[in-house]
Amino acid sequence: MIKNFKWLLLVSLSFVACNNDDDIATVVEEPVTSGTANFTKYVALGDSFAAGYSDGALFKKGQEGSYVTIISQQFATAGGGEFKTPFTSDNVGGLLLGGNIIAGVRLYFNGTAPVTVSGTPTTEVTTKITGPFNNLGVPGAKSYHLVAPGYGNVAGVASGAANPYFARFATAPGTTVLADALVQAPTFFSLWIGGNDVLSYATSGGVGVNQTGNLNPATYGGNDITDPTVFASVYSSLVTNLTANGAKGVVANLPYVNTLPYFTTVPYNPLTAKVLGGGSEAVGQATIAALNAQLYGPLKQALNAFGAGDRINLLSTTVANPMLIKDESLVNLSAQLQAAFTPSLGQATATFYGSVFGQARQATAADLVVLPTQSAIGVAPTASDSGIGMAPPSPLNKFGITYPLQDKHVLVPTEVAEVKVATDAYNVSIKTIADAKGLAFVDTKVIMTQLSSGGIVSNSFTLTSAYVTGGAFSLDGVHPSPRGYALIANAFTAAINAKYSSTLKQVDLSLYPIVYPAIIK
Repeated sequence: MIKNFKWLLLVSLSFVACNNDDDIATVVEEPVTSGTANFTKYVALGDSFAAGYSDGALFKKGQEGSYVTIISQQFATAGGGEFKTPFTSDNVGGLLLGGNIIAGVRLYFNGTAPVTVSGTPTTEVTTKITGPFNNLGVPGAKSYHLVAPGYGNVAGVASGAANPYFARFATAPGTTVLADALVQAPTFFSLWIGGNDVLSYATSGGVGVNQTGNLNPATYGGNDITDPTVFASVYSSLVTNLTANGAKGVVANLPYVNTLPYFTTVPYNPLTAKVLGGGSEAVGQATIAALNAQLYGPLKQALNAFGAGDRINLLSTTVANPMLIKDESLVNLSAQLQAAFTPSLGQATATFYGSVFGQARQATAADLVVLPTQSAIGVAPTASDSGIGMAPPSPLNKFGITYPLQDKHVLVPTEVAEVKVATDAYNVSIKTIADAKGLAFVDTKVIMTQLSSGGIVSNSFTLTSAYVTGGAFSLDGVHPSPRGYALIANAFTAAINAKYSSTLKQVDLSLYPIVYPAIIK
């Protein structure tokens, strides 16, 4: 009754104001309220997205524009308290450990391509900063890291047992991210975690192990896929602890990696005649003729004999050609190729050809070429990255053209499927637990899919996942741009409003740029 009277009073006052002066219309804005939520003490748990990581680094300006920082600013208008962030020391990015650089500086766009900014990192990991901090986003963190004692122990950073970002601000060497959240007695929390449980595997090109079936994360490698049962158990523990004292919150699911520009920017088929000719169509056509006669033709002929002729096709002079890649999911035909080539090439050379092309094929649209591979195409393999322990001789010394790109360069369909299966399983757990605990839910999978398939219109801007020009992602191809983080913040506040009947405002995307300049003041 009192609430209804308040609104009747506002309406009547507006009516009187309009009737007192026909030329001035008073627009009554809806007051900002917290609804059934309590934003007094907000803590944010997550990974690099919560931290504000952007352009390949963590730096102060990026942290100021993280989606959780933007959310906290909206909370402040509805009773929210101080939101403390463990800021880095500069806008250059990168980290030092005992004076040695262990993480590189950020990227910026010089008008032609992304390049690193000038300067040296000044953020020293061993220099502890005083908390506790509300923003507990930790770049590189996987789900189980949030409950791992010692993850913030400086002594473990050099060996990889601890995280350098968390080590700067953990309240104690043996604490956990979750413990540092709970000690603050939060009244509201956000949790967006799980991306790195598959992303590190994906960004490495599948150089890692799918640990599905292994319930002991202590045995996992840095690029491994987390077992879905482990994820579900950890996630349930996180949410149960965070809500134990009545705190409300908002959680988010995970997008598919193939919606990120890191996996969609480099085409699988960039080899046109002009590219192969170094800009000359005529040279390219001659190059293609030579490659078909000396390499692709003999390979296809030999593979045809083993029922695998579809792995290699002759290069075309009129359309863009796919790159050569190694696919470890294929049957290895090294021995068969060695036997086929020995009569004409001799045993030593035939053995070499067999080892190089035993699992080679041309890429297809189903392969995801990772962003760093762009700089490897046509480059000579070295002993360390050739996969055979030696630098191959000419003419088999051009990645993607005469020498197969390796596992780290491409996410092949079997690896894409592994990532998708795990992501789907994580998302089921996230939604189920969110519903069970009555939490607000953000479907970032839908958001990222929209960005990669036409874009999202907001504040008269159309944001897409196109690399550099799309406006939603930063130059590392994984993390959002400033405007992308604002878009995500708006999605979070919309979900909070819907769940808790709060009336938080949306931010204006025009206030957030799509790229950071070389020098940030």
